[in-house]
This record gives sequence, structure tokens and C-alpha cells, in this order.
Amino acid sequence: MSLPLSRRAALGGAAALSAAAPFALSTPPAAAAPLTTGRPSAESRAATKFVQRVVDAYRTSGFRLAQSYQDDSGLTDIAFTYDNALAIIALLAVGDKARARAIGDALLYAMAHDETFTDHRLRQAYHADTFVNPNGTAHFGWEFGLTGTAVGDMSWAGIALAQLAWATARPEYLKGAVRIGTWIQTNTHSTTGLKGYTFGETAGLEGHKSTEHNIDVFAFFTLLRRLTGRAVWATRAAHAWDFVERVWNADDGFFWTGSDDGATINKAAGQLPLDVQTWSWLAARKSGYAKALDWARTNLATTDTPLRANSALTGNLSITGVAFASGSLLADPTQNIGGQSWNPKPDVAAVWLEGTSQLALALLNRGADDDRVRAGDLLTQLANAQIKLGKGQKFGGTVNPGGLVAATSPLDTGFGFGYFPNLHTGATSWYLMALLKTNPYRFV
Repeated sequence: MSLPLSRRAALGGAAALSAAAPFALSTPPAAAAPLTTGRPSAESRAATKFVQRVVDAYRTSGFRLAQSYQDDSGLTDIAFTYDNALAIIALLAVGDKARARAIGDALLYAMAHDETFTDHRLRQAYHADTFVNPNGTAHFGWEFGLTGTAVGDMSWAGIALAQLAWATARPEYLKGAVRIGTWIQTNTHSTTGLKGYTFGETAGLEGHKSTEHNIDVFAFFTLLRRLTGRAVWATRAAHAWDFVERVWNADDGFFWTGSDDGATINKAAGQLPLDVQTWSWLAARKSGYAKALDWARTNLATTDTPLRANSALTGNLSITGVAFASGSLLADPTQNIGGQSWNPKPDVAAVWLEGTSQLALALLNRGADDDRVRAGDLLTQLANAQIKLGKGQKFGGTVNPGGLVAATSPLDTGFGFGYFPNLHTGATSWYLMALLKTNPYRFV
């Protein structure tokens, strides 16, 4: 299968937070009430058990990471940092602090035991089964670059550690979150071009700026402001959001994907993604940009059926939801995904179930006319996929039902990588958050 390379990947000019600064929680403001308001259902219970079994696939005690995709996905035991951050938040939403802390402790271990770096950065991915090397260093996924560290991955890990700090009041999680925030500020803050924060330290992408990443930074730094009581994090959050506003397409009501050179907006017709539309709402809830959700639900809508070219569906099963991006709907079904001869053929109408979960959650969170109905329809489609797809797939050699596959059929994203009908920890975590109405950018 195609490796789902991260699209997540920004302050050298500002004073970094000293490692000697006190790591104490500020007094929680009155408005910090949990936003988890959904009730457990059969679907949420099944999804919860799926995530819990993934976390326990290789060991049931101590710090550990969750494998991202099923055993036969082609990614073996790879545990993406982003997926593990999502799993932490989903587990906190269902009250499983023990497993959430196990993953959080593993991220802290990776930050402190990198094979090369001592600046507390995280890699894009690690190995879940063989997480600790014989020499005590964290076994990172070298398949994704020897120096690959993206702002999006770092931000999501920071958000997850901030959530743990809030939920447990333990200082090590706050310390880890602040260290991540400091790394982002020190290494990726930009005062040129569109400003904001750059992609990170990933070969070939250093100067890129991602809308998605700047949304993540905004949300993460906003949480740090509340945790630490330090106004500087609000200033830094605003710097990230200023970038997001600069890539707003007011005429058509959506956010562009970002910039390839840091100064010029990427307006490629095939690279208009879903997640920046949904995440912008969840992160900021600014009414002036609410129409981005309507752009996403209409322009990226798709239905996968067995009659579609290269569909993996059979019989009379059809699934409706949204695609990853505009490029998913423009893909050439005769070409392989990512240009690799060993990839399966793409399907121009596959449904991206992770993104469909994001859209359902964002609509529920917005609560405008018909949003609840539309979100309910999407959740019904997701529940059908939960039951029908991914049967017999394993994690750590054990069949694990109750999860969501990444996509209903092979899906070209339009960004040089694909998603496939493999059970996915990240997609299931987003689905669980949607079922429980948990906004990951707010404290659980």
C-alpha cells in the first residue's frame, strides 16, 4: 500500500520559554467545563474497545504506543504520532485515563530518548511493538525520513499532553507540552511572506506553510495559555491564526491549503482539502468562517458503491461521506497512488472516513439549521462502515473489530499519498470523538 505520509507537518525571533520556568497549572477558568456531552452508544462502546485493544496489542502495562493501521496494511507496527495524540484525547473522552497516560508517557519517553536529537522533538512515527531500542533510544519510523519532524505532528502531541495535564494535573505532561510549544516557537516561527509557522524540519518541506498546521498551532498555544496563565502563548496563537486568515477565500467560502514557498498561496484546483475547513471551525469557532463547513459538505461529498471504478465495496453496500480533498475527485483511475507500482489503483469516489467523522463532529459543534440532521446522516453512514468494513483485520496478530477503516476503497488524496480500506486508529478516534461530541481542541 502507499505510505500515508503526513500532510501535517510555525519562533526563532521570540524569546523561548526557559526550561527552568515553573510547570504549574494555572487556576482553571470557570469556562473550562468539559465539552464531552454525547452519551455512550453501541457504536461508541465498540469503537472504545477497538482503541483500547490497539493500545494493548503488544503489552498491557507500562508506557506504549498504539499501532496506526492493521497488520497487513504494509506499515507493520508503525505508530504515527498524530494517531496516538488522537487516541489519547479519545480515551480521555471515555474516561480511560490509564491508557491515555500510557501513550502520553511513551511520547514523553520518545522526547527524552531520541537517537539523534536532544531538543525534545518528536518524529513523525515510531514502532509500537519494538518501541525501545536495545540501547534505550526510541525506535522511530526511519521510513518516514531520518529528520522528519512536522509542526502538525508536534502540535497534536502537544495538544494531547495538554489534555493529559488538564485531566490529571500531573506536571510532567505540562512540562512536555511546554517543551513542544517551545520547539515550535524556536524553530518554525516566520516573520516573512505569509508569516505564521513553517512546516517544520522535514526534508524538502522546510519552507512550506500549512493552513492545517497553523490551525493546530493556534489551538495548541491557546490551550497552553490556559494551562500556564502566560499571555505570551495567546500572542503566539494569534500569530498562527493570522496566517489562517490570510489564506481565506472569501469569494468561495473556504480555506486554501497553504503555501509551497511560504509567501504565495497554493491555489491548485486539486489541492483543496477537507480538514482545514472542519478544523478551522473546531479550533476557533469564528462565525465569519462557518461557511467553510458548507463548502466542504457540498464540494467534497462522495458516494462509494461497488459499481464505481476500482471500488473495494461488494454486493449492495454503498457509503456516503466526503473525500480527502478536491484532488480525490479528480484522480485518474488508471494511475497508481503516489507513483508507486506496488500501490493498488485509486478510486475517485472513495469515502475518507476520518474526514467524514471530522465533518460530523464540526456540524454537531456548529449547531446551525439542519446541522444535527446532516451530522446524524453522516454518523449513520459511519456506523454502517464500522459494521461492514475491516472484518478480520488484526493488530498485533489479534482480530480487532469495532474500528473504522481509513477509506472505503483506495483513495488518492491529490497530495501524493493515499488512504486504503485498512482499520485505522486515527479514523476510529475521530469517530469516537464525533459520537461523544468531543472537540479535541477544547479541554475534555
